[in-house]
Amino acid sequence: MAKTNITRSWREQKVMLKRRFTFLSDKDFDFKDEQKEVMLDNLAIKLKKTRAELESLFAELQTY
Repeated sequence: MAKTNITRSWREQKVMLKRRFTFLSDKDFDFKDEQKEVMLDNLAIKLKKTRAELESLFAELQTY
């Protein structure tokens, strides 16, 4: 899968996802140091999406 150029900040993406999926909280986006991948895996599980689907969702957020 090709990497998408990120034009929106992480903060903006979090806000957009929380608006779209109202059951998400700030805690769902918390990660420390090298644990971003774990956070993304947990987010994918909570949203009932594969990691590839989650990556596509983040890519989609860049088009708004």
